[in-house]
Amino acid sequence: MSFALANTIGAVFAAPVRWLAASIDAPLRLWQRLTGKGGMIAFFLMPNIIVFGTFVIIPLFINFAYSVTGGNELFLTDRSFVGTQHFDRLLTCDNHFDPSSCRDDLFWTAVWNTARFVVVQVTTIAIVAMGTALILNSKIPARGFWRAVFFFPVLLSPVVVGLIWRWILQRQGLLNFVMIEMDLTPVNWLIERDWAFVAAVGVSVWAHVGFYALILLAGLQAIPRDLYEAAEMDGTRPARVFFRITLPLLWPNLLVVIVLALIRAVQIFDEVYVLTGGGPGTSTLYLTQYIYEIGFASILRNPGLASAASLMMGGVLIVLTLGQLGLQRWRDRA
Repeated sequence: MSFALANTIGAVFAAPVRWLAASIDAPLRLWQRLTGKGGMIAFFLMPNIIVFGTFVIIPLFINFAYSVTGGNELFLTDRSFVGTQHFDRLLTCDNHFDPSSCRDDLFWTAVWNTARFVVVQVTTIAIVAMGTALILNSKIPARGFWRAVFFFPVLLSPVVVGLIWRWILQRQGLLNFVMIEMDLTPVNWLIERDWAFVAAVGVSVWAHVGFYALILLAGLQAIPRDLYEAAEMDGTRPARVFFRITLPLLWPNLLVVIVLALIRAVQIFDEVYVLTGGGPGTSTLYLTQYIYEIGFASILRNPGLASAASLMMGGVLIVLTLGQLGLQRWRDRA
């Protein structure tokens, strides 16, 4: 193919692109002349603002409206104003540490189940993510391959994760089959209360630890190597290097991991719902599942009560997040 023919073909394909670019540029240039730099900034931010307002701000106000109205009707005009009745029902307890003494015992069962899950899961995921990041940052064979392997579960849908592990952990599942082959006693992972909790925590950690390990790995790679070389020349023990160099410099990344893991743990739903359905009994009933069931799945559904519970959960998340960020600022000033 001659050079002239190639240029002709290129010009033919480039002409529509130039026409499209000119068509877009003309109104943008006019808008810039009319509104200036600030108008251009607003123009490019507007799509995100519209999406955020449509799917976050507006539903938040609708959720609040549901929380102060009663009935199971869908349209707000068909619902009666009840004020704080839903919040009173959720908060009325003789002893908040004993769900059976509460007016809505399922809510407080879900609250304490969620609190227990958050403490165990966030602690576990922080430790496992730290260990994983340290290993993946070291000089191991096929390091790139292992990084991809640990991150792969993050790409899976939570429903797929729940189905996979339900197949593995069910009474006649793969794990019990392996245990029987090894002459070990099989375990009812999803039927016994304590083991169901362990399974819920373990599956959640497996599904999300790769993401948090990636954040910590990025922090580790940002630490200057000169510090480690100087510590090695001084003969500093590895444990002292970790607590004196690695951990202090990695703290901002670790705080991000803790905040994100905390928010995700409080909102846990998909994997556990597919894995155990909240059972056995109510041993793995968590707040998000309670809100879903009382608002949509229950025969005696109560959207107002579910909205009130979701607002309370959101308030707790805001307080916890602000508390952790305040702790970081205090630490930075100290």
